[in-house]
Amino acid sequence: MVNSKIIAGGILRAVAALIGIGFLLYFLYAIQTVLLYLVIALILSLIGRPIQRFFKTKLKFKQTSSSAMVIVFYLLLIVGFLSMFVPLIASQGENLSLLNTATIEKNTLELIEQLSVWLESHHIDAQAIFKNQKIASKFDFDFIPDLLNALVGAISGFGVGLVSVLFITFFFLNDRQSLITGAKLLIPDSHEEQILNSIEKINELLSRYFIGLLIQLFIVFVLYLIVLLIFGVDNALVIAFLCGLLNIVPYIGPLIASVMAAVLTMLGNLGQDFQTEILPTTLYVMIGFAVVQMIDNNVSQPLIFSKSVSSHPLEIFLVILSAGFLFGIAGMIIAVPLYTILKVIGKEFFPDNSFIQFLTKNI
Repeated sequence: MVNSKIIAGGILRAVAALIGIGFLLYFLYAIQTVLLYLVIALILSLIGRPIQRFFKTKLKFKQTSSSAMVIVFYLLLIVGFLSMFVPLIASQGENLSLLNTATIEKNTLELIEQLSVWLESHHIDAQAIFKNQKIASKFDFDFIPDLLNALVGAISGFGVGLVSVLFITFFFLNDRQSLITGAKLLIPDSHEEQILNSIEKINELLSRYFIGLLIQLFIVFVLYLIVLLIFGVDNALVIAFLCGLLNIVPYIGPLIASVMAAVLTMLGNLGQDFQTEILPTTLYVMIGFAVVQMIDNNVSQPLIFSKSVSSHPLEIFLVILSAGFLFGIAGMIIAVPLYTILKVIGKEFFPDNSFIQFLTKNI
């Protein structure tokens, strides 16, 4: 009888725990936008810490004033970005035919036709490649209006999101000490020092990492822009920016960027001779992008990332590769920050472990 009551009680507690977990997951799903704002604000606060420190130590600003100056800095960056790209995109809108799906389809089919002629001139059976496979019929451009409508919707919500993120970022910067004091109330006394040391070290390393990431993306953007300008590609600034942004995804992003640059280069040169103009320019651009990736992979990326998170370049490569196999593109993006957090926690809680000592010797 007693055993049946214990079993029944255990089952009830297990069911209650599962229900509680279910409600928690639903709650987190319902506020996913708020969680996204918090994550972005946290990243911005980590990037903004050195700027805040500069205003406090060099210019003798107070805590609130230095935090406000970081927000002003971000606002100036956003205004500068919009003032640079919005007029450019607007002025090139007619040429790019962003709203005319018929023109996009016509240009794409014309490009395929020119490629077919070039293949035939080199004794390659373009009929089998293109017409028998009915590639042209597989291009469906009806998704573009839906995509643009989604983009307009995203832009309309951008203002609310921007204000929310900057507001949260300000308090992350300004009330950082208060947040740490509040966290102390939730931390068990036996592990308080280890947890607080971990948080401080994680803040420092992730701040350096995200700043290093911005520097790396800027370097890649400038190099892409130089390549596109050398070969006279239209809309070089926009293409270089989009391709540079894709480098956020390690290893896969640059490949996608190269393909996108090649396609946009060919579409931008329609009307010229395919064999003497379009094809050579596209090949030169792809070679230029390959050179940029060699520079990035062998010089800027290992130097910046290894210094920012105190990890060996091979170590970073293996971590990103493993995360990619396990969790896909999302895993590759968060691999280095998450690995850095785990290393710091390991050093604080398992300082005597020889393997942990080997991994964290530079932290």
